[in-house]
Amino acid sequence: MIHSGNKKIHQGRNIKRFREMLGIKQEALAFELGEDWNQKKISLLEQKDIIEADILAQVAGILKVPTAAIENFDEEQAINIIGNTITNHDHAFNLGTLNIHPIDKLIQLHEEKIELYERMLKEKDDMMARLENLIKSNS
Repeated sequence: MIHSGNKKIHQGRNIKRFREMLGIKQEALAFELGEDWNQKKISLLEQKDIIEADILAQVAGILKVPTAAIENFDEEQAINIIGNTITNHDHAFNLGTLNIHPIDKLIQLHEEKIELYERMLKEKDDMMARLENLIKSNS
C-alpha cells in the first residue's frame, strides 16, 4: 500500500477524481482505452487501490495528467494541485491546454455532418431535375 504521510493513497479514486474534474464520462474513458474496455470495467478500475503501471500510464495520457499525480496524491493534495493549476499557468500540467471531446459531442458533430451531406445530395437532385426539365422544354 502506498502512503502519503499517514494517509493511504487510492489510485482508482484519484483517477475518478481527475476524470470527474475534467468532465469525462466513464464511457468516454473506456472508448479511449480501446475495445477491451467498457463503462463497467472503468467503474471497477476506479475501485482499485493500486493500478497496474501500464494501465495507469494509459489513463494518465488520456486524462493529460502526470502519472505521478494519480500515483501520489491524496484528496487534499489533488485539490490543491488542481487549484494551483487553474491559478498558476506555468505549473507542471495546465488544464487550459486540454482539448477534450466527449463521445456525445463527437456523435453530435457526426450527425451534423450527415445532415449537411444529405442536404447537399437533395440540392444536387433538385438541380438535376430542374436541368432535365429545362432540356425537355428546349427540345
